[in-house]
Amino acid sequence: MDHDLLRQLPSVDTLLQTPELAAAIAEYGHEVVVTALRAVLDDRREAIRQGDAPDVSAAAVAALALVRLRQQSLLSIRPAINATGVIIHTALGRAVLSQAAQEAIAAVMRGYCTLQIDLGSGGRGHRDEHIEGLLKQLTGCEAATTVNNNAAATMLILNTLAQGKEVIVARGQLVEIGGAFRMPEVMAMSGCLMREVGTTNKTHLRDYAAAIGENTGAILRVHHSNYRIIGFAEEPGIRELCQLGHEHGVPVIDDLGSGALLPMEQFGVGHEPMIQESVRAGADVVCCSGDKLLGAPQAGVIVGKAEWVQRIRKNPLSRALRTDKLTAAGLEATLRLFLNPERLREVHPLYRALSLTPEQVGARAQAVGERLQATVGGAVAWEVRPDSSRVGSGSLPEAMLPTMVLALRPRDCSAENLANSLRHQEPPVVARVQRDSVLLDFRTVLPGEDEVVAKTLVTILGQTGQEKTA
Repeated sequence: MDHDLLRQLPSVDTLLQTPELAAAIAEYGHEVVVTALRAVLDDRREAIRQGDAPDVSAAAVAALALVRLRQQSLLSIRPAINATGVIIHTALGRAVLSQAAQEAIAAVMRGYCTLQIDLGSGGRGHRDEHIEGLLKQLTGCEAATTVNNNAAATMLILNTLAQGKEVIVARGQLVEIGGAFRMPEVMAMSGCLMREVGTTNKTHLRDYAAAIGENTGAILRVHHSNYRIIGFAEEPGIRELCQLGHEHGVPVIDDLGSGALLPMEQFGVGHEPMIQESVRAGADVVCCSGDKLLGAPQAGVIVGKAEWVQRIRKNPLSRALRTDKLTAAGLEATLRLFLNPERLREVHPLYRALSLTPEQVGARAQAVGERLQATVGGAVAWEVRPDSSRVGSGSLPEAMLPTMVLALRPRDCSAENLANSLRHQEPPVVARVQRDSVLLDFRTVLPGEDEVVAKTLVTILGQTGQEKTA
């Protein structure tokens, strides 16, 4: 250990007198700057004790403290670039909001808004009024309400319709999805009793019929979400379940999960149950997510028969689970886009991404690859090759969209290291790693972000090449 080097370390008081840190105090506050300085000095001391000889000058220590302060000042939740090819990416915030939704949210953020006022009478209104009319028009339902996500919607519906009673559900629909969300546990928390019928792969209508009794509160159909049972498998459709339920005076609940409002086949992916299909089939209550195939802020959308929706609204839990003004504004603006489905590809980010052809995606990847070739060609090998994009977040789990990816093989570091470096830029760029390559799928890179991705790659690969040379 070099004791002389330890004695050369500047004191906190000395460092605070430097112009750079005096300015930092004005920006971050005295205590925050002092804490950063002490942390850097502790790091320097530990390095010296380990036998290193770090730069202990006041300028070097101050510079490291400033870097630490800037990193600490960054918001933890901040914009990122999604180059994974997963369109609705749960870890990256799920649905990308349309410009209309962004503008609606920004407008109500700036001050007061008409969230819950009746402008005609000047009295108190109801926040559901902003979206209920739209959902009636789009789905044919009698009434609608919203809560903060679809898990909340499921629990609230079950608690309202079947507390203390049995809810009949197919064994193959007792799903577990992201975040350890398990349907049996949600049913238990709602206060109802789960009555499983059928087997994992086959459930018949007669299984439901045999389970109906005096203590039956509801029949529940659950979307399989992020898995499929294929092969020797069978389940009754929602229309059959509704006919059975109505014959016995039992309400039928359809938990759709993803919440499609238009046929997904037109985008080259498989069929996804649509909300209006369930309403037309006679489902008493239907629920889905707002931030999946609707492409709105996180919300749980509940539509159905007026008598049941009114009961759900009056449940004390509904207040605890209700949406705020920002969600309401974003959801209303998003739903309005579906009134003109012919324009969805132009104005809705999800459906724009679904509509991109492999050739369009590949052309963008090629342009970035050529940019790298011209600037840091020796630092990376690249090619544009076929691959697959995914819808994501439990929506259409079997659907794979053909795409073209930019595959990068850095010469002076591993693919994992390059991907890690991309995630630590501002903004972070999140890509996939496959064997020895970093894959960037420009289907999910938003318009205007290609240049940012290119500059970020040039910066990282250029630095890597310089370090190798040194």
